[in-house]
Amino acid sequence: RQLYNFYLFIGSPVSDVTCILSSIFKMTDNGLPPDNSEVRLQKNIRRMKEDIAVEQKKRQRLRELDCFVLDNSIRESTVGQLRGHTLENKLKIYEEVKKCGFKNIVVASFAHMTRVDDDFVKFLVERGEDPKILFSFSEVTEGVVKGTRTPNTEKLPVGLAKMKKFGLQNPILEIDLADRTVDYKKFTTDNACQLLLKWIEWSLENLSKEAKILVNIRDFPGAMVTAPERVLKVVEFLARLPPEKRLIGIMYEEPTGKYLPEEVGAWTSAVRRTMDQSGWQSGHLLAHIHKRWGLGEMVQLECLVNGANGIWASVCEEGAAMGHSSSTITLMNLVRMGNKKVLQSYNCYYLRTAAINVTNITTGRDPHPKQVIYGERALDLSFDFSGIAGGQLGKGDFDMAKFFGEDPPIRISTLASNSMIVKRLIQLFGEDSQFTEETAKKMKEVMIQDLKKNRKEEYMSEIGLAILLDRAGGKLTPKMQKIIKQAEVEGAHQVKLIEEVRKIWDEWDLQDEIQGDGALEFHSFYNGFMAPYFGCFKCDDTRQGLQALDMDADGFVKWGEFLVYLKWALHAYPDIKDADELLSVAFRKGLIPAMRDEILKNVKVHD
Repeated sequence: RQLYNFYLFIGSPVSDVTCILSSIFKMTDNGLPPDNSEVRLQKNIRRMKEDIAVEQKKRQRLRELDCFVLDNSIRESTVGQLRGHTLENKLKIYEEVKKCGFKNIVVASFAHMTRVDDDFVKFLVERGEDPKILFSFSEVTEGVVKGTRTPNTEKLPVGLAKMKKFGLQNPILEIDLADRTVDYKKFTTDNACQLLLKWIEWSLENLSKEAKILVNIRDFPGAMVTAPERVLKVVEFLARLPPEKRLIGIMYEEPTGKYLPEEVGAWTSAVRRTMDQSGWQSGHLLAHIHKRWGLGEMVQLECLVNGANGIWASVCEEGAAMGHSSSTITLMNLVRMGNKKVLQSYNCYYLRTAAINVTNITTGRDPHPKQVIYGERALDLSFDFSGIAGGQLGKGDFDMAKFFGEDPPIRISTLASNSMIVKRLIQLFGEDSQFTEETAKKMKEVMIQDLKKNRKEEYMSEIGLAILLDRAGGKLTPKMQKIIKQAEVEGAHQVKLIEEVRKIWDEWDLQDEIQGDGALEFHSFYNGFMAPYFGCFKCDDTRQGLQALDMDADGFVKWGEFLVYLKWALHAYPDIKDADELLSVAFRKGLIPAMRDEILKNVKVHD
């Protein structure tokens, strides 16, 4: 710009000045230096690769991690549940946990009141379960001394007392380091350390010299935000205990579910550095993360990346409030990244089954269908192409269905290819000559027409897919009929509706020549059920429609043949109120479309 002004000052024309400066600085037409976009682009790519290299180190850490699991399925899954665990529930969960190969299991959290935990632990010990693998929670204090704002450091906590009573030897000492009811000017960090030491020594003397003792910093996030020095001084004290008094590790939890992965990761890193710098590299650091804003799994992985070497969790996410990050999801993330150590340490192939079973034991229901890893739809194949979740696997992709030894269910939707529909038919009903791509194309056309008619149904279940085939001009196979007949209807209301229709059926059966055989002659079925929808018994449409129902072509409509459509109607439209509505839906949306296909086939043959 100074040269530009100089040349103008000495009287050079503007065009000459621009030409001179352009030749010197290679200016663009607007008088500015050229756009170095290629340079910036390469610089951004280089920066991106540097960032990715850092992230790849995280993957390597997870891939090589020998992850310690303290199973908390018996305790975590009951916290905050509408229905608590019975003794039978706890025993069933315990067996599921052992099948996963977990060798450190939390079995109790005692209180003054006698709870199911007391009976459960007593049963385990009397049965001869190895006490070396059993852990129990205990407070470090029985509460704040009235009027002092300092914890009671003299009274033996009830958790430790009951552990001695029942013969348990591995305590988890729970401490809060940012409790608002405590005056930390009176109850200093040194006091907290001495209180922990007191109960560590007591445990070694009264529970077992081989006790595997853990300390859980229960209010970890709040303490790290408001009093990080206190937390790290306690960690340093525990890390420097002599070998004969040293714990096996430190536990911590993020119970609020509100902090970012990087925040909890930074706190974790600070604790691990303190442990390592104090000569306690062998100490376990175990994370436990509650859910709230959808970050749970990522927070847990970030903890493992930043120095935690294990987790304490249930196999399923059931737990207080919105649940927690389960061991199943965490371990399977390690497996998919190539971690061989967890495969050697635990029965990871059983994790999905265990998570489903523990969820069912706890809630009385299966996991949510879209629950990752162990939900009903977690293994679905939704698309016939790769590059998208639910699609065909690309090169090097982890095959979760194969890992769990399951055939991935093929999801039937308007986006499913014809070949996917054929595969789903074979998957459910075996090979059949009518299972062709041409048939699949017709089935897909019916699905699209349903949506155009504001008819919203599912076609993936055995009943849904069988009726779709029937409506698209196919024929229900004997195996389809058998499967649908054996399918259970849901709830007492649906059972009652089926019984009401069967009562009507039996009344018309009394008018047949042969009674009580579970079959109606065509005219009886017409008079009892079809008349509201077809004008006359002798009409060709009616006779041909009846043939669609007569699956075995014996001249009768059997109850099992009719029941197929009743069950389908209840499955597709679960809010049906009474028997009249059930019959209406079964005919209008199931039978009549199937009958229409039979009529059209006969017309084509005649033509």
